[in-house]
Amino acid sequence: MKRRAFIKTTATAAAGGFVLPQFSIGQAGPSANGKLNIAMVGAGGIASMAYAGLQGENIVALCDVDSARLHQHADRFPAITQARTFKDFRVMLDKMGDEIDAVCISTPDHTHFPITMAVMERGLHVYTQKPLTHNIWQARTLRKARDKYNVVTNMGNQGHATAGIRQMREWVEADVFGQITEVHSWLKGGGFGFPDGYQVTEDTVPGTLDYNLWTGPAKAVPFHRHFHPGGWRRFRAFGAGMLGDWFTHVADGPIWILDLYEPVAVEAELSEGGSDWLTPHTCRLRYEFLARGSKKPCTFTWHNGDSVYQPAKPEAWTWPGEFPNHGSLFIGDRNIGYTDARSSNPRLANRDEMKAFKAEGFPEEKYPRVAGGPFQEWARAIKDEGPEPGSNFEYSGRLTECMLLGGIAAQYGGRIEWDAKAMKITNRPELNDYLKEPVRQGWSYGTELWS
Repeated sequence: MKRRAFIKTTATAAAGGFVLPQFSIGQAGPSANGKLNIAMVGAGGIASMAYAGLQGENIVALCDVDSARLHQHADRFPAITQARTFKDFRVMLDKMGDEIDAVCISTPDHTHFPITMAVMERGLHVYTQKPLTHNIWQARTLRKARDKYNVVTNMGNQGHATAGIRQMREWVEADVFGQITEVHSWLKGGGFGFPDGYQVTEDTVPGTLDYNLWTGPAKAVPFHRHFHPGGWRRFRAFGAGMLGDWFTHVADGPIWILDLYEPVAVEAELSEGGSDWLTPHTCRLRYEFLARGSKKPCTFTWHNGDSVYQPAKPEAWTWPGEFPNHGSLFIGDRNIGYTDARSSNPRLANRDEMKAFKAEGFPEEKYPRVAGGPFQEWARAIKDEGPEPGSNFEYSGRLTECMLLGGIAAQYGGRIEWDAKAMKITNRPELNDYLKEPVRQGWSYGTELWS
């Protein structure tokens, strides 16, 4: 019996009281009680969220291009020191593929796609950090791969597993706001400490880092001290700036709740600070959506920056204190709603009306709540103990595509008219070159899904 079939059988047996011998971390073979064997690609930094979310499962492999980060979180999660360690995810998959059920990917954005594809091609379940991909072609390809390989997928925008985003959708569908034709999402910040005109210099590669593997599919450039660890987000070759860091959190609620998947246009009303190397530090992007079923046409505006980043505070807003420096406003013809940076904690703009609304009783729950967060949601789905995760690649691919289209508008300015079905920018065809980036030899994945 294959390991992934065995997991489901042992989980069922355990539920009936049958207990198998304890599995030892780092050794081959099925685990007791249907525990999953998880591999981590990217073992430091944000991987701590995966360790915390998957406690109770078996972490059997750690892979990181920087050996100094392999056991960065061992003080908090000492069991990870028993896992086998690797530098190259391809070597890990070749040597341990039959011993692994699922993989968590916590690497910089530019390597999400090739690692995720390599995992899915082997029939392994996958959890990839946000944003899902670095370009729109990759996002479309992962949607195709989800259908082809029939594995459980999830993207790491944690707010999608909260009760708040589900509650807000229930309010919208109960007609609390009437027709929503204008939405704003915003977040303070965007420069990541890099001033306009910042120059990239060549620095010495740390002895613990395989910089060639870190570069992955991107164009080879000399190492710069701010690329790794952490500073890569602002650099266009590796990240997507504040838009890439937070759009999939803050805008998750509006996109999912209002079905804002296929804009017909995106216009950069404001964009400051971009260069050949850096993403803009400030932008205001206005998306246009046609009617979706009974929903009227809608505009969605994304704001980020250090000074000019907020929409106008609605007159209806009566909550005490400063107007929030992050969140989303749902502007309807009956009411205005708000969700926070994780698309959770919904409320009405008017505090007194919110108190009355709560006293009357919120609309009935329609959407099942997720227990234990997105990693547990993913693990249960793998074991056939729960539904497919909400931020599976069909949904998160579309969410990421909206973000990436806005990134092109922010970088090159002006208006982009978008044919989603054809996956083409129609009014500025020269920008179509940025929908699919060239990759270095040995890093091409997913092209066969388009044949």
